[in-house]
Amino acid sequence: MKKKRPFSRGVMFLLCLVFSVLFLLPTVLTFTNSFMSESEIRSNYGMIFSSAGGGFVSEHVNLKFIPDRVTLSQYVSGLIKSPYYLVKYWNSILLVLPIVIFQVAIASVAAYSFTRWRGKLRDGIFFFYVILMLMPYQVTLVPNFLVSQWLGIINTPWSIILPGIFAPFSVFLLTKFMRRIPYSLIEAAKVDGATEWQIFTKICLPECRAALYSIAILVFIDYWNMVEQPLILLKDADAQPLSVFLSNINSGEIGLAFAMASVYMIPSLRRGIPRRGHRHPGQRQRIKQRKKPFSVSSADSFPSKGSHDRHGSKP
Repeated sequence: MKKKRPFSRGVMFLLCLVFSVLFLLPTVLTFTNSFMSESEIRSNYGMIFSSAGGGFVSEHVNLKFIPDRVTLSQYVSGLIKSPYYLVKYWNSILLVLPIVIFQVAIASVAAYSFTRWRGKLRDGIFFFYVILMLMPYQVTLVPNFLVSQWLGIINTPWSIILPGIFAPFSVFLLTKFMRRIPYSLIEAAKVDGATEWQIFTKICLPECRAALYSIAILVFIDYWNMVEQPLILLKDADAQPLSVFLSNINSGEIGLAFAMASVYMIPSLRRGIPRRGHRHPGQRQRIKQRKKPFSVSSADSFPSKGSHDRHGSKP
């Protein structure tokens, strides 16, 4: 007897659709309002950005998704007339890309060590990784500042990059993923004469490709939106990323803030949207196996006893 489900698939689909629309509303509102003129934005949201108080905000705010007149003046002033915003944008890229690349590389090697190493101190060291991962960044901010000051890298990009490279979250996630790899694969590779480096590059990394993609996306979004680190470790305003600078233009030029926020969201959205026709390597392999016909009578699949005798080998 089939169990009755409290919610049907149609109801669950409608609930997911409603929540997805609610989550996408701020992003869509930012993109559409970036094409509004400054006067239209002030007439719709003047009460929010006004320094004078009085009255309820709901009586003065008009959420509008379609602009009355489409204009690109904010993008022209932000990206062409004033190069200051592009400098901040490139500061964000130069800070985030090294963190993503080197954190994934170091986490892969560390996770492989935690997976293959059978020493007594392994669980204790991994437990400290978990404790560091659970701590918020504000707790480790003072030690990072003191170490950066001792190394003489305060007010340089290295004060942001070095702590980001050795973050424990990627090591924890990759270790849990690598421990799910069947040990028979590694044993078969060792029997065939594979070295540890070949096992790491030919077996573990291809099996963890989905986890590596996920970690790269999470690390990119996390450090792309960082605010505390640049404010404390980078005293020079010209070296700070665009995430810090966006808070300074919200009250002055609202239209420019919408435009720069839209440009700033493009890399994060692009990392999360899969490419058309893109499939995971495991998916492609399963699809090929489904399409490939299987025949029990195939001589290549099951060699007979006579074939061993013809080649001079024992059955």
